[in-house]
Amino acid sequence: MASKTVAKDIITLRGSAAIVSEFFGYAANSILYNRGVYPEESFMKVKKYGLPMLLTQDEGVKSFIANLNSQLSEWLEAGQLQRIVLVIMSKATNEVLERWNFTIETDSEVVEKGVSREKSDKEIMREIQAIMRQIASSITYLPCLDEACVFDVLAYTDKDVAVPFTWIESDPKLIANPQMVKLHSFDTKIHKIDTLVSYKNDEWDEQ
Repeated sequence: MASKTVAKDIITLRGSAAIVSEFFGYAANSILYNRGVYPEESFMKVKKYGLPMLLTQDEGVKSFIANLNSQLSEWLEAGQLQRIVLVIMSKATNEVLERWNFTIETDSEVVEKGVSREKSDKEIMREIQAIMRQIASSITYLPCLDEACVFDVLAYTDKDVAVPFTWIESDPKLIANPQMVKLHSFDTKIHKIDTLVSYKNDEWDEQ
């Protein structure tokens, strides 16, 4: 009887860091598009993760995300990154409306001993696809953002990490009494990413 073999791919620390930082870049673009932070016409459609994805053509945002990805890769390789939060705020008042949380668990043995792990690239891609589909359908479970918005990115690192001059200390930009929606997670076997979006619950304002 024929047996089915499933190919496993070798995942290194550097490779895993590249997968996670690239994921965040595409996720950030998708959030900015689907939440209407930037105009629809400023995005270009590309194919990634077997899905149609949208990338901003705004030079300022492109540069911001490229620099961000480079820094995230560095922190991920060093095992120093605990969480990334993309915050959407009111442009007029700076009130925080949404927090997209990406919590990162790192396999410390890989960082300390330089060992690799095994997992199929296709399996990782399927897990990322599930998150991207949830972001793309966010209009179905998040309130409409009916005002001009801006975004910021917060990085939670180990305390002893040297912070580049392009980053500044920030308050956590929390939302009082938020509603929360847990999204799918993905795991490279070196970095596990849990995703959660919290948003302002207008019902609290009306009580």
